[in-house]
Amino acid sequence: MADTLKKPPVDIAIVGFGWTGAILASELAATGLNILALERGEDRDTHPDFEYPRIIDELSYGIRGKLFQQLARETVTVRHAPGDTAVPYRQHGSFLLGDGVGGAGVHWNGHHWRALPADLKLRTTFEERYGKAFIPEGMTIQDFGVSYDELEPHFDRFEKICGTSGRAGNLNGQLRAGGNPFEGARASEYPLPPLASPNSALLFARAAAELGYHPFPQAAANASRAYTNPLGAQLGPCNFCGFCERYGCYMYSKASPQTTLLPTLRGLPNFELRTRAHVQRVTLAADRSRATGVVYVDAQGRTVEQPADLVLLCAYQMHNVRLLLLSGIGQPYDVATGKGVVGRNYAYQLNGGATLWFDGKQPMNPFVGAGASGHVLDDFDGDNFDHGPLGFVGGASINCINTGGRPIQQLATPPGVPAWGAGWKKAVKENYRYQTSVGSQGSVMAYRDNFLDLDPTYKDAFGQPLLRMTFDWKPNDIAMTQFIGTKVEAIAKAMGPRQYRMNFTKPGDHYDLRVYQSTHNTGGAVMGTDPATSVVNRYLQSWDVPNVFVMGACAFPQNFGYNPTGLVAALAYWAAKHIRERYIPRPGALA
Repeated sequence: MADTLKKPPVDIAIVGFGWTGAILASELAATGLNILALERGEDRDTHPDFEYPRIIDELSYGIRGKLFQQLARETVTVRHAPGDTAVPYRQHGSFLLGDGVGGAGVHWNGHHWRALPADLKLRTTFEERYGKAFIPEGMTIQDFGVSYDELEPHFDRFEKICGTSGRAGNLNGQLRAGGNPFEGARASEYPLPPLASPNSALLFARAAAELGYHPFPQAAANASRAYTNPLGAQLGPCNFCGFCERYGCYMYSKASPQTTLLPTLRGLPNFELRTRAHVQRVTLAADRSRATGVVYVDAQGRTVEQPADLVLLCAYQMHNVRLLLLSGIGQPYDVATGKGVVGRNYAYQLNGGATLWFDGKQPMNPFVGAGASGHVLDDFDGDNFDHGPLGFVGGASINCINTGGRPIQQLATPPGVPAWGAGWKKAVKENYRYQTSVGSQGSVMAYRDNFLDLDPTYKDAFGQPLLRMTFDWKPNDIAMTQFIGTKVEAIAKAMGPRQYRMNFTKPGDHYDLRVYQSTHNTGGAVMGTDPATSVVNRYLQSWDVPNVFVMGACAFPQNFGYNPTGLVAALAYWAAKHIRERYIPRPGALA
């Protein structure tokens, strides 16, 4: 390492500075230890980066992905099955890899969920209710190793940090009208009331209730009122501008690290943020029993060694898995033998929906939207319904959310309309104000042959192997989405549209990387109570290198029918508590 620049040691090095990095820095700052956060992208803040009107430039942000990772420098390769040849993901399609301070916490929509209690003990739930034989051969689902009751204070903490708008359905064990009757018991009400509902959501809620379901306002990390969070950060009320996903929020309304945590962090004397610091690996002691720091490439292209006593991997799900593989932490997963853990249990989500068009008596006005403005139902999610006669594991939440009506990406025309020209223009004029959608967000289970590893052929701009994704839909998940599609269609019909179009994955369909679905990639560094089937223990601490903790959705053993951010953050607060109260006073294995 003769050409390597060596920096003075720090107590804690945080790799990646999105939600989990900001949470860990905020929660550990009170220890007085020196904390260094390393973010490979650029620094960003509401002012000046998200100022109006330049942030609502759909061509720059929605189409060209100004907030996203440059795939020409680093990407992933993808294949459907172990015997296939993987090819690079060259244009953002199926998922959107964030970049820069705030990460995906800048361009998310703000759908704020807690995991269902049964989701956290999924295998136990299904085996006890339906028998072990109900779980298909090759499905490798497992329990998280932490319970809902243990995480409840941390779910609550994050909701208060975000200023989440919603209505509790289960307050201290008492079911309350207008909320989610299937949720776990919560200790307190949401900090803000729900967002106002657009006409589409009101029609959806009425139709769903008439069918016997239990619709409720989507919990939103978009502030419905002015709010000051427990750290003193101030958020402004959402103005329904319709520019949430793929955009930063110029109103200080959408919860992000910039609006909730950074205002206090930036002024702390024991916290430093270095941007354009691309971490390449975690360095290990000679006996590989502990981490000694990290190596990164700085903005000038220099290789920098940063010693640290504690390393927290807080990058995006895929990046954390890749760093573990590049650093030699944990045994890589081998699909041929089923042995190893790093890269195991990769999962995604299987979504579907219906697009609806109404007549002139029912204007939807799609341009009036927020990231999570609308209603949702949970009747067919998790194990909230009887799976026995249906023969599949998992489920989906069903929603009618009006995120906006942007002119390039959110123009939907009915079947039979030309794709361009005068006929298309006429159809847009006649239909734009009267369109809406009903969507489903479905779970995807973990399987032996859906996994992540290092690509043997393709490398990034620094010469390191890219991460390779092996993934395809399985019959269980397609059966789930086909069942959910019947429920979506029934609700769509009951809403009384002039016309509607269904879009659900069918048997025989393969995962299509070209079409956006969600940025809810999970697994690869899963948590658990058995080192033979997990990378980190129930405190998100590496089994093999105890001064390395790994945050994020990479810890999920499988995926469920919600946006993952609420659970990602709760796990980060849970880990931070145990790092602060147990690990720092006495470093070593916590489990």
